[in-house]
Order: sequence, then structure tokens, then C-alpha cells
Amino acid sequence: MNNDELKKLVQEVLNDAHLISLGTVDENGVWVADVIYVPDEHFNLYWISMPQARHSQAIERNGKVACTVTASQQTNKERALQIEGVAEKIDGPLFDYEKKLEAKRGLPVPQAEGEILTKGHSWYVLKPTKVELIHSELFGYERKSVQLA
Repeated sequence: MNNDELKKLVQEVLNDAHLISLGTVDENGVWVADVIYVPDEHFNLYWISMPQARHSQAIERNGKVACTVTASQQTNKERALQIEGVAEKIDGPLFDYEKKLEAKRGLPVPQAEGEILTKGHSWYVLKPTKVELIHSELFGYERKSVQLA
């Protein structure tokens, strides 16, 4: 399977899943937080969090993160990703992503830009530097590294 076909499978997993388990590191050690995300066509992952949350504070000090994405946990049909990358806070609203995120969360779609940020949330993005694909139906237990560039 060529890299373009692997990228298509990665996008399918990102589109089918809802949560990432986001791993960060701070002065107290490692930490994992689940967040609902929306992807873009370059595999960047966007989510909202409170800036005072532990994972958000860790990102402010050290943007190097990792996450897992699981679209199916059935042993013989597992589809998942392991991603390494850099995360950062984004200032201001992202209206297109706001609509997609609220729809994914099963909430009413916002009518105005920044509406979902009114409770103190901020946007964050994870930009992948490494992606490994797990697709047990196609590859068994072998992981496939996806070239991003």
C-alpha cells in the first residue's frame, strides 16, 4: 500500500473517531486528558479546553505532545492512530471548526463566531510530526508509518 493510500486511511480514522487521548508532560510528570477534536485535511487536530486545565498549562510550557485516536476497538477490526507532534494555543475564534466541533459533540451549531468560547475556553491545535496507523483488518499487528510530507 502506498503512502497516499495510507493517508486516506488516516483521514478515515480521524473522521470516524471523536476523542483523542492527549499526553502531555509537566513538572509533576506525565498526564493524559481526553478531548473531542476536529481534524483538517493535513491531519492537524483542533479542540477547545480551559487554559487553566493541567494539559493546557503543560502545552504552554512544552508543546511536545502525543495522542492516540481510536475509531474501532474490536480486536480483529481495530483502527487507530498513534500521533506525535507539537501543540499550541490559538487565540481567537475559528468559526468553521466551532460548527464542526459542536456538531460532533451533538450540541446545537453555534450561530455566531466565538460563541463556544464564551465560557473561557480557548482553541488548541496539534500539528503532527509522526503518525502511525493501526488497521488490523488490513495489516494485522503491523503498524504502518505514514509519511506526512
